[in-house]
Amino acid sequence: MAEENKNKKKDSKKPKANYYWIYIAIALIFLGINIFGGGSWSQPEKTTQSQFETFLKDGDVKKVDVINKKIAKVYLTDEAKKKEVHSKEKNVPSFLEPSANDPDYQFEFGDLQIFQKDFQDIKSENGLTATLNFQTDSNVWGDILMSILPFAIIIGIWIFIMRRMSSGAGGGAGGQLFNIGKSKAKLFDEKTDVKTSFKDVAGLEGAKEEVQEIVDFLKNPEKYTSLGGKIPKGALLVGPPGTGKTLLAKAVAGEAQVPFFSLSGSDFVEMFVGVGASRVRDLFKQAKDKSPAIIFIDEIDAIGRARGKNNMSGSNDERENTLNQLLTEMDGFGTNTNVIVVAATNRADVLDKALMRAGRFDRQIYVDLPDVRERKEIFEVHLRPIKKDENLDTDFLSKQTPGFSGADIANVCNEAALIAARNGKKSVGKQDFLDAVDRIVGGLEKKNKIMTMDEKRAIAYHEAGHATVSWMLEHAAPLVKVTIVPRGQSLGAAWYLPEERLIIHPEQMLDEMCAALGGRAAEKVIFDRISTGALSDLEKVTKQARAMVTIYGLNEKVGNLTYYDSSGQSEYNFSKPYSEKTAELIDQEISALIEGQYQRALALLEENKDKLTELANVLLEKEVIFKDNLEKIFGERPFKIPEEATRPATT
Repeated sequence: MAEENKNKKKDSKKPKANYYWIYIAIALIFLGINIFGGGSWSQPEKTTQSQFETFLKDGDVKKVDVINKKIAKVYLTDEAKKKEVHSKEKNVPSFLEPSANDPDYQFEFGDLQIFQKDFQDIKSENGLTATLNFQTDSNVWGDILMSILPFAIIIGIWIFIMRRMSSGAGGGAGGQLFNIGKSKAKLFDEKTDVKTSFKDVAGLEGAKEEVQEIVDFLKNPEKYTSLGGKIPKGALLVGPPGTGKTLLAKAVAGEAQVPFFSLSGSDFVEMFVGVGASRVRDLFKQAKDKSPAIIFIDEIDAIGRARGKNNMSGSNDERENTLNQLLTEMDGFGTNTNVIVVAATNRADVLDKALMRAGRFDRQIYVDLPDVRERKEIFEVHLRPIKKDENLDTDFLSKQTPGFSGADIANVCNEAALIAARNGKKSVGKQDFLDAVDRIVGGLEKKNKIMTMDEKRAIAYHEAGHATVSWMLEHAAPLVKVTIVPRGQSLGAAWYLPEERLIIHPEQMLDEMCAALGGRAAEKVIFDRISTGALSDLEKVTKQARAMVTIYGLNEKVGNLTYYDSSGQSEYNFSKPYSEKTAELIDQEISALIEGQYQRALALLEENKDKLTELANVLLEKEVIFKDNLEKIFGERPFKIPEEATRPATT
């Protein structure tokens, strides 16, 4: 066996034939035939027409052959060849010396008729016997070459283009025109391409445990098969955008030590019919040849949407054909062994049921937004390359970013580093991170935005109204920071300190609605008029009220009913799931909920009108106030809420 391996190595070191040298040799042969195929290799001496006429007058010319009506070949008499003027030494090899039958001189002339007339005049004037002959000289091989050359160039260009277009695997789908049916999946080399590991994935403990087991199965299949277990066919990562689904797949690629094919669901979509299904076949063929292997399809909802019963247009046929081929490859008649499909999507509700069943995607792993503990771990990962202050508290940062995804936290760390660099600091501190959170959530400060004094007072009382109502209500999130400096599209902003609740009671939702309406209520109490500044507040409370009535079943008159469709199919229906009478009742209850909380906010602000005015004046003076300013005016808040996070609300 060792000798065979050595022979294989020797054979692999042998130089491979380069067909371009063959093409060059053929071209040189044709060129040589074209140059030397006309007769003798020796070339007569060049002369001019005036010098030729001198030779002719002296009687040295025996005959002249006119070739192709433009070249004159001159033959001298034997006596003339002995003259000194014609017997110059020529430093040429012996095989290139002219023979007796070769011409002695050669030149080109202009018009044939003028040349012929001059020749006859000199001949008659001097009584010469020189003759003038006409010949047609042709190079057969040269003519053939010139006739073939255009076609050869066209064919060569065509072959070159086709080879470039169809570079890669020649068999199967790869050999099709322009390689259109070949899979676009990128094969990652775990040693060079992927350096992400599970250590780089903070949080996501449950999801990491699921995918780690898949990686462990590929590394040690006997551990599971010995007990009769089978490898899972696929794992579907589901969750909101930015939670780390693709990062988790990269970690799988780095840890698996097996071929890892990565592509997006949109890579299957093409304008040509049958291309998507062809790419699916080619993808699984490549993965099966390199099994055990992992296929990662990002944004699988691009091809995995539920198939419609009434396909009105032909545009969806291609997508459905691609989905059908994917279903067949994942668990068809010829099942692939040791090929695991990992997919990611944030729209699992629109996927086809046949794709979601066990045997195709055996595991559906939900990747949720991180909690406080997981946000701390994510911060620690993203803070590694950043020069931060030694006393920077990651617990504090995690509490300041409720509802942030992993991508949002990465953006906060990067933005904080940019802010610190902009201010000329040597390290990134706590205030830089707070400014980064404000920048990301609220937008860029617009201190130069032109506002009248009346508008500024209205905004100050509006934000003070939010702060006052939220401070007085038990379940409303108290404000930590209020500003009337314009940010982004908002004219003012307030940062809350909410609890991170898993379930919400009706009292909590009503208190939040009342706090959101505190801004408009403050305008009504102080100025006895309202403005358009409460748009975002009204949008928020309307959504909350509608959710209470139609989704969560928290309204007594509508009852314990929900019109929420988790499958996502209701958006394609043309009719509502309730009658017109129920629709009127829903509208009435939504309006009653909102108006009730608005009247509640008005009553609270009327009772504390003096404190509201004092807070608004402080806000007008300082433009930014904090929790300490509220405590000075309102006193200690009677409701203790764990200080876990801050969430901004804009106006």
